[in-house]
Amino acid sequence: MGTVEPSDPPAWEDPAYQVFLDSLDYLSSADIGRVKEAYVFSARAHANQKRMSGEPYITHPLAVAGAVAEWRMDGEAVAAALLHDVLEDTATSKRDLADRFGREVAELVDGLSKLDRMEFATYQEAQAENFRKMLMAMARDLRVVLIKLADRQHNLQTMAGMRPDKCRRIAIETLDIYAPIALRLGLSKLCRELQDMSFQLIHPYRAAVLSKALQAARGNRRELLLWIQDAIAGKLAEAGLHADVFGREKSLFSIYRKMREKCVSFSEVLDLYGFRVVVDSVPHCYMAIGALHSLFKPVPGKFKDYIAIPKSNSYQSLHTTLIGPHGTPVEIQVRTQEMHHVAQEGVAAHWLYKDVEESGADLQIKTHRWLQSLLEMQSGDSAEFFENVKIDLFPDQVYVFTPRGKIMSLPRGATVIDFAYNVHTDVGHHCSAARINQELAPLSTQLHNGDMVEIVTAPHVTPKPEWLGIVRTGRARSKIRHFLRTMQNEESSSLGERLLNQELLSLGVVPAAIPREAWNHLVKACGKRTLEDLYADIGLGKRLSSVVARRLLARDELSVAAPSRAALAIRGTEGMAVQLAHCCQPIPGDPIIGSIKKGSGLIIHVGDCPTIRKSRSREPHQWINVEWEPEEGKLFDVRIMVEVKNQRGALAQAASAIAAAGSNIDSVAMDANPDKLVTLLHFTIEVANRTHLAAVMRRLRHAPEVTRIAREREGEGEV
Repeated sequence: MGTVEPSDPPAWEDPAYQVFLDSLDYLSSADIGRVKEAYVFSARAHANQKRMSGEPYITHPLAVAGAVAEWRMDGEAVAAALLHDVLEDTATSKRDLADRFGREVAELVDGLSKLDRMEFATYQEAQAENFRKMLMAMARDLRVVLIKLADRQHNLQTMAGMRPDKCRRIAIETLDIYAPIALRLGLSKLCRELQDMSFQLIHPYRAAVLSKALQAARGNRRELLLWIQDAIAGKLAEAGLHADVFGREKSLFSIYRKMREKCVSFSEVLDLYGFRVVVDSVPHCYMAIGALHSLFKPVPGKFKDYIAIPKSNSYQSLHTTLIGPHGTPVEIQVRTQEMHHVAQEGVAAHWLYKDVEESGADLQIKTHRWLQSLLEMQSGDSAEFFENVKIDLFPDQVYVFTPRGKIMSLPRGATVIDFAYNVHTDVGHHCSAARINQELAPLSTQLHNGDMVEIVTAPHVTPKPEWLGIVRTGRARSKIRHFLRTMQNEESSSLGERLLNQELLSLGVVPAAIPREAWNHLVKACGKRTLEDLYADIGLGKRLSSVVARRLLARDELSVAAPSRAALAIRGTEGMAVQLAHCCQPIPGDPIIGSIKKGSGLIIHVGDCPTIRKSRSREPHQWINVEWEPEEGKLFDVRIMVEVKNQRGALAQAASAIAAAGSNIDSVAMDANPDKLVTLLHFTIEVANRTHLAAVMRRLRHAPEVTRIAREREGEGEV
């Protein structure tokens, strides 16, 4: 195609196109020429395509480009919006776009295009991988996500004619992902629109009922709201403040969500309406709050200062709730004009308003950091990455402080571990405890606004699988999973090597005497890349060491005599590859036996554990002899039952005896019954070995309040 003249396509006379062209008056003539060329290219590429509504397909890219132009974005972004579907829905290639419109436009369009659906087994897998691709493009260029949000907005507006199940799926995806992204980028106006449209598609009847109720409430309260608005404006004028006061109505989805979360009826949602006060400067914001608190009584605990501590999306405002006439709660937000622009348009304010250049640039920096943090969560599993990002998009935040006074924003419900990983990955990996407001606290402690948090680390502490049930942020979850996977592979490989060597020795073969060629052939025959991968399969129970050993020896008849070791030595500190059974909690000194469980590695039980009796007789080949290998400094959990006289101070005496024997108490539970003469105390304590446990039990027997002691194993006691 050559240079496009205005008379080229007949669509130039389309009124919608003319309105779009009029909106481009902020661009240079060269940029407008490129946008016109992009329109012609897109119109021709989509010439034979129709939307579900029957309209020509070009109406969709034109609407998306119009929304982008409303944000006053640059010519490349507007052109990319017009072209955003040509790679996905036409025969056009990325090279074609780069040659015609430049590499920058081609990269934007490519970031907006879905991957080939035929590559994936399920829709969920395709959705997750497409989202990962979009996110990576977002991290390179923020314009990608703004065009994508405009695309999603127009798709929701034009769902007529689409299958109800597809409408619902797209709406749910919007609520889960795109509306939270809009909110995270500060696009609160767009977020509310996406939420309300999605709500109406998912629950059309509920939305209609709520809309009707809201209209009725609006009519009933109109006079009262006008009176309150006039009173607010009058009070601010009396204080010498120039302010714009206007009403703010809660969105349909916000009302519905509050009714669901709080389990209240529509009539009990009292904050349907509020007011925004826009003043000239930050000092005037605080002066306005003082004036309003003298007009109506403030509700204690409802004042929030997001100017001193902005939200993670750079939102700034003062919030307060007042008790108005007839006991009506009145929500008021006070902000400057600049803050109002950022609150409504978020990162788009950077392009929209020249007077917010500084705050817009700051928001772009924060957004870029957020996107980079999301990319750090990437793992091999797209679905897992997708879930991690969804977790990270929850908008409710708590603000906590480091010991040096730095403010950190975390999702509501975040714990000490989340904070540690937010500081640094190594701090998270080795966090052992924390001081919250100068007081020691466990890792599972949830953080609250204003907490000052100091992490205590220890070199021997590493992430545990239980941490995944504690953390709230996607970053922490991703880092923990990556560590556990890496450690499991390393530990499983080490365990597998020991299991295979033990099997070879029992067959009278010294592993070191086996030729390298035999090992290489074995690895290739098993379909593995390295010997370590094969060892890992053995350690995880995916392959039996006896089968692998015989397969190895079948190629090379080796019969080097060697002493046989009947038992595999374990320390109990190998990590995830060797797990101590929870049912019997073996400790050094106990006679033990091991079971290879597929995918879990070696599980260690006490030899007489009642839980495994049937399995040992039914599947004897899965059990191997193991023995303890001494290691200093390691402590093991063990459960004991202590029966004490039902009298005051008995628990304290028992706990004191355990401490005196050099053992820590991990947890304690009590079966208390005032009508009985005795109380059962169930302790989980830490001991080094069976001898240490015996010393603890001896110390307890000397306590006068103790009448009986037993070691607990799945409901059975050992006195």
